[in-house]
Amino acid sequence: MADLFDTLPQSDTAAQASRPLADRLRPKRLADVIGQDQVLGPEAPLGVMLSSGSLSSLIFWGPPGVGKTTIARLLADETDLQFVQISAIFTGVAELKRIFEAAKLRRGNGQGTLLFVDEIHRFNKAQQDGFLPHMEDGTILLVGATTENPSFELNSALLSRSQVLVLDRLSLADLELLAQRAERELDREMPLTGEAREALLEMADGDGRALLNLVEQIAAWKTDGRLDRDALVTRLQKRAAQYDKSGDAHYNLISALHKSVRGSDPDASLYWLARMLGGGEDPRYLARRITRMSVEDIGLADPQAQRVCLDAWETFERLGSPEGELALAQAVVYLALAPKSNAGYVGFKSAAAAARKTGSEPPPKHILNAPTRLMKEQGYGEGYAYDHDAEDAFSGQDYFPEGMKRGVYYQPVERGFERELKKRLEFFMRQRAKRQA
Repeated sequence: MADLFDTLPQSDTAAQASRPLADRLRPKRLADVIGQDQVLGPEAPLGVMLSSGSLSSLIFWGPPGVGKTTIARLLADETDLQFVQISAIFTGVAELKRIFEAAKLRRGNGQGTLLFVDEIHRFNKAQQDGFLPHMEDGTILLVGATTENPSFELNSALLSRSQVLVLDRLSLADLELLAQRAERELDREMPLTGEAREALLEMADGDGRALLNLVEQIAAWKTDGRLDRDALVTRLQKRAAQYDKSGDAHYNLISALHKSVRGSDPDASLYWLARMLGGGEDPRYLARRITRMSVEDIGLADPQAQRVCLDAWETFERLGSPEGELALAQAVVYLALAPKSNAGYVGFKSAAAAARKTGSEPPPKHILNAPTRLMKEQGYGEGYAYDHDAEDAFSGQDYFPEGMKRGVYYQPVERGFERELKKRLEFFMRQRAKRQA
């Protein structure tokens, strides 16, 4: 790269050096893009489209710094389309109209337009609908980029006319290749030990642009010898983890936490809890969800689990952050190691379905109170058997609506305290059969 600078005029060399490193290293061909083989490989969607000469409208879904803009620009280069880039944050209806008119003129002159829309999920439904006629008549080939789940943020009409391609965060191996490319561009290695270099890649958190910005900072330092991990961390402000409390990361991480608890993995559960707290999640939201886990996935297999969660919640309210977060962590560990049962949850859902089906069926008259003479004359309370007067304090009467087949909703499992509840249930089933025989 230094040899290339020697061949440039002095003004061009200065201009090249003044550009941000991320811009200087922007790939010139799709083959130069690091990562995203699942999209760009020969048998991957874009590879097949390019080889067949048929490119459709696309939605790139992925985190920041993984190449969405770069790939869109290179697609335009490789298909001889005019590249037009806009951001949904800064573009209004009037500007969109001008862009569509220019694309129509361009099309009339024999050239197509690849319109790249960054943050496309920021457009409202009406604005998204505005792209449809221009996509359908070939005025534009739309490539949208979003960090949010397109299923939730883009309307169905737009999605039906596009192919969604998922771009992954860069792996540590991808980031290392990018760091090496940066060092060749700068014509020097970073003054880091191996451990510090690993720490740098971890700080980038899968974001190639963030890595190059960090590399550029390090390149400006005057150092004697190599910096170790601690020295690097001291000099660099660690990049905040990607976390949106109302977006995909929120739902993905709470799902990961819930499923780790359900899967009886305390270590994974603590990891996801720490990720959410570190990302700024409201601990009260987590306390609520943890309590929900106790009733949904553990239930009566360990009746104490719910109490542990409520106590942890109350402890957090009294102590606040960060001390109170330890109580939530302890509750998560307890839930992960508790015996699991969703029998109560499944039973309630089944009973609710039966209740909806049977509508307004009244209770049988023998279990209705009869506080007035008229109600007694109507048979309210007639034939009711007071269970405490029966053998084993169990009458075995039917408490379902008259004419309704008896339902079986709660089916306890052979785990934890529900093992005891199953014995009791089987006992009452046998007694009911005797009474009704």
